[in-house]
Amino acid sequence: MADTGGSGAVLGAERERLRLADAGAQPWRRWGPYVAARAWGTVREDYSPDGESWWSLPHEQARSRAYRWSEDGMAAVCDDKQRLCLGLALWNGRDPILKERMFGLAGPEGNHGEDAKEYWWYLDSTPTHSWMRWRYHYPQAEFPYQRLVEENARRGKDVGEFELLHTGVFDSGCWQVTVDHAKAAPEDLLMRVTVRNLGERTETLHVLPTLWFRNTWDWEPGSPKPSLALGGGRITVAHEELGARALTWSGDPEPLFCENETNLRRLYGVDRGTAYPKDGIGDAVVHGAATVNPERRGTKAALWYRLEVAAGGTAEIRVRLAPEAGDVGERFATVLADRAREADEFYAPLVPENATADEARIMRQAFAGLLWSKQYYHYDVDRWLEGDPGQPAPPQSRRAGRNSTWKHVHASDVIVMPDDWEYPWFAAWDLAFHTIPLAHVDPSLAKQQLLLLTHEWYMDPRGRLPAYEYDFGDVNPPVHALAAMRVFAIDGGQDLAWLTAMFNKLLVNFTWWMNRVDVDGKDLFAGGFLGLDNIAPFDRNHPPDLGGGRLVEVDGTAWVALFELGLLAMAVTLAAEEPAYEDIAVKFFEHFWVIALAMADQGLWDEEDGLYYSAVHTPDGRSWPIRAHSVDGLLPLAAFAVPTEKLLEQLPALRERIEWFAERYGDRFDALAEFDRPGPTGRRLMSVFGRRRLERMLTRLLDESEFLSPHGIRAVSRYHADHPLDLGPDGRLDYEPGESRTGMFGGNSNWRGPVWFPMNYLIVNALARLDRYFGDDLTVEMPTGSGRRMRLVDVSRALADRLVGIWVERDGRRPVFGDDERLQSDPDWRDQLLFFEYFHGDTGAGLGASHQTGWTALVADLVTSRRFATFVAADRS
Repeated sequence: MADTGGSGAVLGAERERLRLADAGAQPWRRWGPYVAARAWGTVREDYSPDGESWWSLPHEQARSRAYRWSEDGMAAVCDDKQRLCLGLALWNGRDPILKERMFGLAGPEGNHGEDAKEYWWYLDSTPTHSWMRWRYHYPQAEFPYQRLVEENARRGKDVGEFELLHTGVFDSGCWQVTVDHAKAAPEDLLMRVTVRNLGERTETLHVLPTLWFRNTWDWEPGSPKPSLALGGGRITVAHEELGARALTWSGDPEPLFCENETNLRRLYGVDRGTAYPKDGIGDAVVHGAATVNPERRGTKAALWYRLEVAAGGTAEIRVRLAPEAGDVGERFATVLADRAREADEFYAPLVPENATADEARIMRQAFAGLLWSKQYYHYDVDRWLEGDPGQPAPPQSRRAGRNSTWKHVHASDVIVMPDDWEYPWFAAWDLAFHTIPLAHVDPSLAKQQLLLLTHEWYMDPRGRLPAYEYDFGDVNPPVHALAAMRVFAIDGGQDLAWLTAMFNKLLVNFTWWMNRVDVDGKDLFAGGFLGLDNIAPFDRNHPPDLGGGRLVEVDGTAWVALFELGLLAMAVTLAAEEPAYEDIAVKFFEHFWVIALAMADQGLWDEEDGLYYSAVHTPDGRSWPIRAHSVDGLLPLAAFAVPTEKLLEQLPALRERIEWFAERYGDRFDALAEFDRPGPTGRRLMSVFGRRRLERMLTRLLDESEFLSPHGIRAVSRYHADHPLDLGPDGRLDYEPGESRTGMFGGNSNWRGPVWFPMNYLIVNALARLDRYFGDDLTVEMPTGSGRRMRLVDVSRALADRLVGIWVERDGRRPVFGDDERLQSDPDWRDQLLFFEYFHGDTGAGLGASHQTGWTALVADLVTSRRFATFVAADRS
């Protein structure tokens, strides 16, 4: 189980549920929030000839068109194969459509890319989803769909996004809708909907708890079609795999039924198909149309409540989905109360003793957002390319288009997504970071998620991991080994069987990196995108003419060095039980130093500037640097290990190679010479930089006029605000602390100044681990020029505090909310937190995807890790 703060106690009902689930005794994980907030506009649903996924299935069609691969909904839950879904729909009596899914702008519509234009929050969840809380603020006035589209279309990239709050639509009143989910048993689901009228007069809200099957029958001719039907005061569920179930409820709603099938008449003018299509319930509620089945049966059903609520008043609805009809009375309320209490009990040990109540709230809501981001991800690439029997054949252009070389990918898994609206698909390096906070609450799932992408139905036969569905062949940073060691440590450092499986799979991936990314065989690497989007002056996937030269990326090379160290740590750990792994550890030890020497010899370090730079190597042997003061040049700070003498004594073959390597190459590289002897604390420093370069980089890192922001480390130094890197027609790099002003990568990806959590997290952890080597022997100014000197572990904690401080309320304001007064001061808004994709480099305001509680959930690790002496629970390399 996860560490519980040093007490060794594993207590409580939720931890017992996890134990039973892990043992296969009870399926407590079978049902969860595995339904995306958006399924329209995704690559999987794109059957167009040009690959323009946003327009292949836009929001305007989503209510009428049955999805092929997944479902979306509001506060929705489903089983782990997404056969049956239970969610929520709303209507304020004024909107032109039923509110069944979150609205937002498609990528080409937003002035900074795709953007959700709603306000919803994931307030709580336990790992088994025995307790969850979701909240949504719904305008009482008509939702301004068209105005949001038109105003954002008018705006250029030099101004901010036009948000729903900017329209003033909430000024005339708002519905606060809270959904609580609980489990009375693994298959017994309770759903409570509480609506509160935040307006100034009595209003009516139409609330429709909705039950539906994912459409599987239209894609497989002859496959059984499930059914929902009204009978005996309940809705009965019949499904070949799930079996019989019953939906019961409180009050006296009107049950409505239709089919989860495409409205062919509305979309294509074809007079065939069901008379009660997917949008039938919506048309019946909003327009009074005769589009619901009078026989009260179908594959989609809703309970139509009309709630008249006075100003400041509340109303409650109860729904229960279980194998048999269940009680929605006193026992229902007792179960919800018990599960909420058990959630408090579960999270209590994860809160450090010195944490404030606000910090505990930040940690818990970050964990909640991470757990709510789990989705059922379904994508059979070969089937997607070929098309389905009985359906129109996909255009021929697709056969050689997107993902056409990844036909082996057959995904049908629950995966933690980066953001369940803007990025409702996995990304390889995001997922590695997701597992770190996840390991604190559900270590078994964290380990399963890390291993998942290395399986043969994801990783290609050559060892390449799929990046993300827009282009599986893109190159994401190889961070799985580092994440594996962090998860292994958080989990208690005992699961050697899992670590062995992880190591063996990553060896195959490492071989791909050596063969495909180090194309010149000179131990320097370039992978193009590498996750950092437009941090360079140009698109690194499509660089300009470099005079016949080759781009060598400092981050690409540092990522490989980090990969080597992660694999070295894994091999050293496994060698304690299986000596054969010592030989493999020696291999990674040697190759790490080969890369470190290459970085020193081949022009990536700039002695004058005290920074690492990417460079262009020309055929005649010359090299010229790309002088970008950016976080990719700081990444080498994390490329080190600090092994103990005791560990080296236990590995004689490794120690012998250390002595040989140092004797042969020590005079070429000061960092290697330093490694040849124990440091101030008795450990050794195995790094690409050495002490002198470290101190020079830290001077820039901790300079508030460069990288150090009040809210963490900027992705690009403020130096470029006055000194842009201008390559003429080949590109330009400015300091952009907020949204991107370039259309590169769709215009929503921005590494040119804001604070990003994954890179900050690597630096924070690196400084804490470096302190294990230096101890009191090395102090630095924090900030540079302040005269205040700190040990590196204290710098690490100070940086972590700045990152957590993005959400901390001080003087009634939270930096994350920027200048939005309603979010800052309204008591019904200010304590409901959002975890954004990135944060303004000067103000800390949240930007980009608003529910990226994937890697931004690392803030939960920063809070709970205060329970340890440093942020890293173990360092076995």
